[in-house]
Amino acid sequence: MTTSASTITTASDDSNTGLLLTDFTADTADMGWYVVNDNVMGGRSDGDFEQEDGVLKFTGRTNTNGGGFSSIRTKPMELALSDRSGVQLRVKGDGRRYTWRLTTNARWRGRQISYWAEFPTQEGVWTTVDIPFSRFTPRNRGYQLDGPTLDPGQITGMGLMIYDGLDGPFALQLESVSAYSASSPTRD
Repeated sequence: MTTSASTITTASDDSNTGLLLTDFTADTADMGWYVVNDNVMGGRSDGDFEQEDGVLKFTGRTNTNGGGFSSIRTKPMELALSDRSGVQLRVKGDGRRYTWRLTTNARWRGRQISYWAEFPTQEGVWTTVDIPFSRFTPRNRGYQLDGPTLDPGQITGMGLMIYDGLDGPFALQLESVSAYSASSPTRD
């Protein structure tokens, strides 16, 4: 697995979050989240999610005797984010590493490519995670590809995944997803 250098700040940080994509309240559009676990390839992990009180809760258990992943994804959408620099997540984690996933219409050997960027979490602490678009790597069925690079003007879907090579329970709360621009304040 590759490591991505994401910036993390604690809950006390109140800087500008950029373009809000969803905050899991009635005021934002339903993104049509659905579950994809490794059982699609014979794995034994399980995961699910619920949206409650403005928070999406992604929970389950990974089992590396098989695929070793659990994920949630959005229904197809169109996001033109070419004027943005990256994705900003507001999360409360469990200390495990997660992956934010983006899709476009890009293909490799006829199959859809997804773009992955890992980010760490701090156990029991709300943090803001900035993931620059430049950190997303193209993948097909988990294998890293040489290209094409992510075109943020052509995003057709998003997702959250755990695929950190560990067995056991996981729990991540997601409060909001935004797209930030280079002009947004930098984080320490």
